[in-house]
Amino acid sequence: MSTKILVIEDVPEMSDLISMYLTKEGMEVTKALNAEIALENLKTNIPDLVILDLNLPGMSGFDFLKKFREEYNNAIPVIISSARDGDEDIIEGLGLGADEFVTKPFSPRVLVAKVKANLRRGSEISAAAEEFYAFGDYKLLLNSCVLKKGSEKIPLSNKEYKVLEYLTKHEREQLSPEKIYKDVWGTEYGDVTAVAVYIQRLRKKIEANPADPHFIKTVFGMGYLFEN
Repeated sequence: MSTKILVIEDVPEMSDLISMYLTKEGMEVTKALNAEIALENLKTNIPDLVILDLNLPGMSGFDFLKKFREEYNNAIPVIISSARDGDEDIIEGLGLGADEFVTKPFSPRVLVAKVKANLRRGSEISAAAEEFYAFGDYKLLLNSCVLKKGSEKIPLSNKEYKVLEYLTKHEREQLSPEKIYKDVWGTEYGDVTAVAVYIQRLRKKIEANPADPHFIKTVFGMGYLFEN
């Protein structure tokens, strides 16, 4: 399965140039002209690496990066590609979770080399230390916070991942919505109905028939139970 790269760049000529060089290397490129389009794409397509411009229309690259790190796992490399080369911008980008900062103008060949290096580094870390929980045709990768079905990555938000991980770690335990909310959200106060919302989202992603779930079962009067 080819490596997936998400390029967030509002200048079409630059986006096309980056895409051309990456495609030549056998990578699958998705292009987004702004952060909002990129976030919408992430709901169904999780990349192996993100190339991010900072000066975007609408939501800035910094705001996207912050939201991306909050809602998706931290193991996906992010390379910032920007004409902004001030120390403050570089420090802020790296502080928000970027793995590398490349200043425009740059050589596309150098960018491709940096993409390969970041992907290779991520693969080596995952291979060396990855723990996982297997259920049905799925693997929940506990170090990189990724759900996979075979070689396919199943898109999960950060909270969806945390709920699923919690359920798997308490396999065969009857869990009330209140307990799940307290342990996953980290508070006793709030809208407990959020648990049901996330359970339904997860069922749509992992159950063959969400109306008759095999993994995440409802225990009437009690709550939920995860069964492998």
